[in-house]
Amino acid sequence: MSFTDKAKNKAQEMSGMAKERIGDVTDNERLRAEGASEQSTARAKQAGENVKQAGRDVKDAFEK
Repeated sequence: MSFTDKAKNKAQEMSGMAKERIGDVTDNERLRAEGASEQSTARAKQAGENVKQAGRDVKDAFEK
């Protein structure tokens, strides 16, 4: 995974955290849910990238 992908995922996660907190403060359920959804999406993308990287590592280990 490239640094750019990691940065994008982290930015999306942080944006989601901010939205969720603003939703908490303003008692806005829609904004709170949107923030939680963004965080989940970013974490899922990161997990998928980690799985792909682990697969590449295993492949590389067998090729040596």
